[in-house]
Amino acid sequence: MKTISAKHSDIDRKWYIVDADGKTLGRIATEIAHRLMGKHKPLYTPHIDLGDFIIVVNAEKVVLTGNKETAKAYFSYSGYPGGDKFTSVEKMREKHPDRIISFAVSGMLPKNKMRARRLTRLKVYAGPEHPHQAQQPEVIEFKK
Repeated sequence: MKTISAKHSDIDRKWYIVDADGKTLGRIATEIAHRLMGKHKPLYTPHIDLGDFIIVVNAEKVVLTGNKETAKAYFSYSGYPGGDKFTSVEKMREKHPDRIISFAVSGMLPKNKMRARRLTRLKVYAGPEHPHQAQQPEVIEFKK
């Protein structure tokens, strides 16, 4: 018996499309992170980036459970004293609805050098349209 380790020549990236309409944020983010890492492939190797491209549409219609719509806050800091900002999910949904999913997926990826590279393969759009028709993405349906 031999352990098979993937090589860079074994990388075969596919395009998938996910409709976030009515889906719970955490549930959909874990599945997207799983696919971005390539853990759904039998050749998964931790140090080789085997993940696929993921297109998320209808990001503005993603659902948060409980009172997270008002209580959850995104934090940013400018580096200056008193330069911290807290943005609620309500305001983030108005201004940048795509960032809600991007931040959730980013938090579920491993904190290493491949994280930024994996996030470049995540394409999130607020509405139902996307410019990636030429790649012929396959539709993924996650369990509710």
